[in-house]
Amino acid sequence: MGFIERWVGRPLFWAAFVAVGLSLPALKAFTSHAPPPLPVLGVVPRFQFTDQTGQVFASDKQLAGRVWVANFIFTRCPSICPVFTKKMYEVQHGTRNLGDTLHLVSFTVDPEYDTPEVLFEYAKKNKASPRLWSFLTGSRADLQKTVVDGLKVHMSKEGDDLMSIGHGGHFVLVDAKMQIRGYYDASDGDVVDRLLRDTGRLSTFGY
Repeated sequence: MGFIERWVGRPLFWAAFVAVGLSLPALKAFTSHAPPPLPVLGVVPRFQFTDQTGQVFASDKQLAGRVWVANFIFTRCPSICPVFTKKMYEVQHGTRNLGDTLHLVSFTVDPEYDTPEVLFEYAKKNKASPRLWSFLTGSRADLQKTVVDGLKVHMSKEGDDLMSIGHGGHFVLVDAKMQIRGYYDASDGDVVDRLLRDTGRLSTFGY
């Protein structure tokens, strides 16, 4: 008892007691309100294309260990692409503090027209940082394999006019293991906020 009395009489004991008492509710609140992990919806196979600077872009090199967000555009698009690209820019702006843990990837669905040079001008026009945001082109067959078979997003071209070119309007969130963790409809009003939240979770905590 003398040992306990000596400790109880010391200010350090009460400081430690208060600290533990305050930390337990905070720990309980964190564990009870932690969101469930994002679902795993598929795995993206390795791909290799050419970016807007004319350099080879390989998923197992440029995206290794990174969370990334994909969208699907073409530079001549008269409908949803300008808004789609604007929202990707907002994601770029909102995640700039994540540094190299996150990358943004725009796949063209009109590779016959969207050469690296064309994509470079489009990227510059839309204030894309080449360090954070890549625009990719390649053969239609390879793009079809990655976009449709890998990312599970619609992509088609039925004729020669612009209106015959079709593509999905969802962002795709992929983790550092190339696992698809979410689809986000670009037309939703809160899509950027949800993407910022979930990219932050994956980049920081991995779930």
